[in-house]
Amino acid sequence: MNVLGIVIFSATMDGPTAPDRLNPETLRGQMPMRLSWFSPGPVLVQSWFYPVCVLRYFPFGIIFLVAGKILDMADPSTLGKKLGWYGVTVLAGLFVHGLILLPLFYFILTHKNPFKYIRGLLQAMVIALATSSSSATLPITMKCLLENCRVDRQIARFVLPVGATINMDGTALYEAVAAIFIAQVNDYELDFGQLVTISITATAASIGAAGIPQAGLVTMVIVLTSVGLPPDDITLIVAIDWILDRFRTMINVLGDALAAGIIAHLCRKDFPLSESGKVRELTTLRTLTMLTMLTI
Repeated sequence: MNVLGIVIFSATMDGPTAPDRLNPETLRGQMPMRLSWFSPGPVLVQSWFYPVCVLRYFPFGIIFLVAGKILDMADPSTLGKKLGWYGVTVLAGLFVHGLILLPLFYFILTHKNPFKYIRGLLQAMVIALATSSSSATLPITMKCLLENCRVDRQIARFVLPVGATINMDGTALYEAVAAIFIAQVNDYELDFGQLVTISITATAASIGAAGIPQAGLVTMVIVLTSVGLPPDDITLIVAIDWILDRFRTMINVLGDALAAGIIAHLCRKDFPLSESGKVRELTTLRTLTMLTMLTI
């Protein structure tokens, strides 16, 4: 898979196909190399190419990608069983992380009932499950924190956008399990050092993942190449990634919201209420540093 070529091609074509947000004459002055003949590009991509070609033929592409890998194996039924166990393992890990570990951290640091706090996030969790995008869920998460969980507005506005960008704990867990699964399919035995490498690389790669559907498949290349696994085998997990992506997005959103709740508790003395009932502006550098570190 020529990932670098895809990235360079996409970056090169972004300029000519970008929508005109400014005056066309101004854009031509700023970008002399802009291809004027390509100005209908955004219209074609948005109104025809994406809905007609991409969405309609994407399932067929997945079928052929997966079928090619299955035909290369001596026992395809074994792959089906392994793929099923892979999905169960990812879901089990996500539920343990989201329903045990994250609430436990919240309880230890705040001494409050985490599930009462999570109950106020149900609307955001449903939107995350439906859209599989933490960025698209961000406005609903913000609303839930402000109205249901009573988190300070300044903290919510700082933590949630940062968390939606870099705090992808569900994606990190998924990428680590996916790398181990691909290694097992290829009968590649991983030693302890390689497992540590996968954990560190998956964490770093998840920070760079965008908050859009199935963005983890792109950063999976980094995790696989770090331990010498073939990036082409990502096609093995594409068939069920769409459903796993929805659940790991829920965990990403839950982690961001719980982080905001923890920070709101730890920094409550730094956000005193004024006589009018409105929170005063953030004044201490210590509080800002704590917000950044706990979010990451």
